[in-house]
Amino acid sequence: MRGFLILYIKGLEIRHSMIDKNIVKALVDEWLEGKEYFLVDIEISSDNRIVVEIDHADGVWIEDCVELSRYIEEHLDREKEDFELEVGSAGLGQPFKVVQQYNNFVGKEVEVLTADGKKVRGVLKSVNEPMFTVSVEEKVKEEGKKRPVVQLVDHEYDMTQVKYCKYLIIFK
Repeated sequence: MRGFLILYIKGLEIRHSMIDKNIVKALVDEWLEGKEYFLVDIEISSDNRIVVEIDHADGVWIEDCVELSRYIEEHLDREKEDFELEVGSAGLGQPFKVVQQYNNFVGKEVEVLTADGKKVRGVLKSVNEPMFTVSVEEKVKEEGKKRPVVQLVDHEYDMTQVKYCKYLIIFK
């Protein structure tokens, strides 16, 4: 089903049809079939600006973005619906949007912004949708010791209950 935006400008009726997100998703899914890429997000603005984000465990090649862009362009009719298309990778260091991104970064350092606004840095230890576990270095008071000792403490979070989780880019 397509939506229509009807504008009346000085008595002139202009029809602007919106591109259906489900159609674009189906095209992306067809292109992804048999590939190790996965879909991260599709956004379509009211002026038919389509932004498709894909990802891969080993990164995204520009040639594949071009190939996917051409595939989508070949299957949409510009005569019916004019559009602007952008295909790219989910940005490194951007918040995770899908479970595959969490899985790709197990063992890597991440930053979590909790629902109450606390930032936590640690190593993404495991993912069991919708939960994920981050190991964080914390000072812990041990019985019989005068000073706290730094230990790894596991914290479990719900993907739907955090503001974000993202790969922490560290320059050494």
